[in-house]
Amino acid sequence: MQGNALYFVIVPLVLIIIDYYILRGIQTAFIKRQFTRKKWFLSLYWFGSIFLITILLLSIYSKMSVGARGAFLFLFFITFLFKIFYVLFIAVDDLRRFIIYLIHKNKTAPDPEKDKGFKSIPRSEFLMKAGILAGAVPLYLIKHNMSKGLYDYHVINVELYLPNLPKAFDGMRIGQISDIHSGSFHNVYNMQGGVQMLLNQKTDVIFFTGDLVNGQTSEVNRVIDVFKKVKAPLGVYSILGNHDYGDYVNWPNPAAKAKNLQDMHQAHKTLGWDLLTDEHRRLKIDGQELGILGIGNWGEMSRFPKYGKMEQAVKGTDDLPVKLLLSHDPSHWRAEVIPKYPQIDVMFSGHTHGMQFGVRTPDFQWSPIEYVYSEWAGMYREKHQQIYVNVGYGFLGYPGRIGMLPEITVFTLKAGEDPLLKA
Repeated sequence: MQGNALYFVIVPLVLIIIDYYILRGIQTAFIKRQFTRKKWFLSLYWFGSIFLITILLLSIYSKMSVGARGAFLFLFFITFLFKIFYVLFIAVDDLRRFIIYLIHKNKTAPDPEKDKGFKSIPRSEFLMKAGILAGAVPLYLIKHNMSKGLYDYHVINVELYLPNLPKAFDGMRIGQISDIHSGSFHNVYNMQGGVQMLLNQKTDVIFFTGDLVNGQTSEVNRVIDVFKKVKAPLGVYSILGNHDYGDYVNWPNPAAKAKNLQDMHQAHKTLGWDLLTDEHRRLKIDGQELGILGIGNWGEMSRFPKYGKMEQAVKGTDDLPVKLLLSHDPSHWRAEVIPKYPQIDVMFSGHTHGMQFGVRTPDFQWSPIEYVYSEWAGMYREKHQQIYVNVGYGFLGYPGRIGMLPEITVFTLKAGEDPLLKA
């Protein structure tokens, strides 16, 4: 709690200092125009600064929907991207001024009359205007390209090593998709490409890790024919995400909300998916078994519901050598699975979307969402337990994906220790 309180004070203070630094640069860029020093401009500038800082803090610490939180964080960080570029130009100009000052100061024969002019070396109006242009370029590129990533599905292959994996499952392939968010799709035709891409992988099993819709089950009707094609020889196993319960809709009465949840269960049946609600299934090959467990949504943060009951899902699984858990919210792994359920080998999650904004390469990844979630994209390990977070098939909050492309994950199970962990 003390650490959070400290961040709550330090982060806004640093951001305000950066904004003051930028304001001085803007005033230099338009030094011949007085509007940058007018009361109305300063009020507007500082209102915008405080507004952006406020939505950042609200996105991290308050209760709000994933869509609103994603939109707020996206707004803050694209604005911050402009600021970073501009600050670099201001810093270069300050370095220029400092070098000029040092050169003059170290002259062997200083001229007192000329020294007066060097006590206040002016900023470069050109560099300040160039900085504004440089900061605007990435914002334009983001605006121009943000919708192009919505249907740019890509496959990520992962070798998943499990020391206790029965030999019959060695080499088995599992496909994972997550966060379809049916209500967001404005082009049903384009979204079919990802389904075909998944089917082309010819996986043995498929996992869907929650958020079939944005708010109510009826959204799935327009895409159900597309996702009915998602089949696998050993079955498709699914769970509910926080958006699948109807919690973000103002229902006329409790009965309407309950009916919506019933319809959601029926939708999974219509799709031919085996919906796991705090229960497990035994997958058997050649007389050997592993467990597939699935629970209702369980989020550590107060703004997300804790419907899942792990104690029910693990009941009757003690004899299974490997247990694979489907749980929508990755915060569940560190908050409950690791401390209470060491028998869970791997957890498969979604939920974060990678905030639909960031950088992701095989060797590096970053997104603003990492300041909210410890595990937010890809594979993580804690001793013998692992979690994989899929950044989602659909989108929510804003119609764009920048750097965090829609994902289809394919896992190949391997019996034994991960060779990368060996000394």
